[in-house]
Amino acid sequence: MIYLADTADIAEIKELFEYLPMEGVTTNPTIIKYSGKPLSEIIPEIQSVIGDKMLHIQVISQKAEDILKEAKHCRDYFNLKENYYVKIPVTKEGYKAITMVKEAGMNVTATAIFTQQQAFLAANAGADFVAPYVNRLDNISSHGIDVVADIVKGFVINNMKTKVLAASFKNVDQVYRVSMVGCHSVTATYDVLMAIASHPMTDRAVVDFENDAVGFY
Repeated sequence: MIYLADTADIAEIKELFEYLPMEGVTTNPTIIKYSGKPLSEIIPEIQSVIGDKMLHIQVISQKAEDILKEAKHCRDYFNLKENYYVKIPVTKEGYKAITMVKEAGMNVTATAIFTQQQAFLAANAGADFVAPYVNRLDNISSHGIDVVADIVKGFVINNMKTKVLAASFKNVDQVYRVSMVGCHSVTATYDVLMAIASHPMTDRAVVDFENDAVGFY
């Protein structure tokens, strides 16, 4: 399973990419808003940190034709290459746009997915990744992990190449459970990713080793 950072905070991205084996960054309009900078400023800053790692940028246009234009504009404006993924919500126009954007030679991440069938439709339209929202499903008394499991299972049964990029996590246990149902990738906040990477017993063991190593050499 691969890990992506769901943040536009440059300090967080720098730390995550310095210490952890990160494969990319995902953004959306809300994340960009929290960064306090416009898209035109924050994307080049992210690019300077992550290099050729994956960069997922969400469109805000509603109509399929406008989504395609926006995707092309971002690609050309930021000089994005093969690591660019256009995040497209799975609306009626979104499904149409997925095919159009793929035909234009760009990668697609279908986002705001809440059901297995939405994921299947997005995959059939050509999406490279589908992004089900785990915690948002849990918050409405649904079962986010089960939805991820159903999507993964369905892709395997039908021999589909689309990968699952689970999103919307609030704790380590959610990430653990999607990993155990075969999820291909996750995108999570700085806090969740750092929590995944650590454990208090590891810290205690290191202290014990240091104490025992006094006079070792």
